[in-house]
Amino acid sequence: MMPRPIIKDTFGLTYRKIPVLAIGKEVYCDTSLICEALEHFFPESEGYQTLYPPAADGRNYRPMIRGFASYWTDRPLFRVTTGLIPASVWRTSFGEDRAGLIGHKLDPDKLEKKLPENMSRLDMQLSMIEPLFDAKDTPWIFSTSSPSLADVSLYYQLSWGSDIAAGRLIDNLTAGGTQDTNTEGIKAVFNAQRYPGVYQWYKTFERYVENLASTETKDPDFANVLKEAKKSPSLGRRSLLLPTPRNTVDELDRKCGLVEGAVVSVAPDDTGRNDPTVGTLVAMSPEEVVIRPLVEKPVEVDARMHFPRLGFVVRLVDRPKI
Repeated sequence: MMPRPIIKDTFGLTYRKIPVLAIGKEVYCDTSLICEALEHFFPESEGYQTLYPPAADGRNYRPMIRGFASYWTDRPLFRVTTGLIPASVWRTSFGEDRAGLIGHKLDPDKLEKKLPENMSRLDMQLSMIEPLFDAKDTPWIFSTSSPSLADVSLYYQLSWGSDIAAGRLIDNLTAGGTQDTNTEGIKAVFNAQRYPGVYQWYKTFERYVENLASTETKDPDFANVLKEAKKSPSLGRRSLLLPTPRNTVDELDRKCGLVEGAVVSVAPDDTGRNDPTVGTLVAMSPEEVVIRPLVEKPVEVDARMHFPRLGFVVRLVDRPKI
């Protein structure tokens, strides 16, 4: 929830969604771009696992996997799972914060009455994906040799949706604003009898994750993180943007006023539109925009902000708004 002084004071970032990823002095916003950055800077060729493993038929399904994660699980499916949040959550300060994020007032009583409707919508989503898991060469979506971003994104939505609908984790979500419960949640529509393919895949992925070696470092000392970020070199001009098949069309950029040094605002096209990040345009590709934020006071790290263009709006501003 806002405010987030560490992110704002450290990097000058007013973007209100999470997660964000800092690699040195480059800050990547939105999961879709974060995944592309991780894939680029920690490649399979150097011993890391890939989010886009090869498929059984030899085809490269990376564009489809990206669309599956960004356009489906992160939008219509996510809207369904958030519609299953218990009404007690909306009656806390978390509900007030999310009203600001969405851009209109939330009525907990009305949202409570819509729970059956949203459960029915989840059933529809599960019905649509059940055929994905019929008699495949591998247990993974898109028949990949190991889990891809498609598997990660779908599993997360169903796992989080299962917990949140049952009232688990809501104490943490609301910072103690309401207490956890343990109701039936989504079991009426998500079970082994109703959708055996999806359910078996879900359990298979669950076991896969449980068997992975843990490499997570929890709660690193922020002072050390800050020290490392300050002394990190900035990416050079030629490596600033993530690789894409083609560059932008310069003439179109000029017609839109999107030229280097222009003052622009960048904001999601769904929620969070009222909290744009304003800065000077540094670089763009067909898929990414990089800006240096305009700040009211000096920040700890002179960072550049990277946003995806998919799902975001980049607009000129008449004058700096900070």
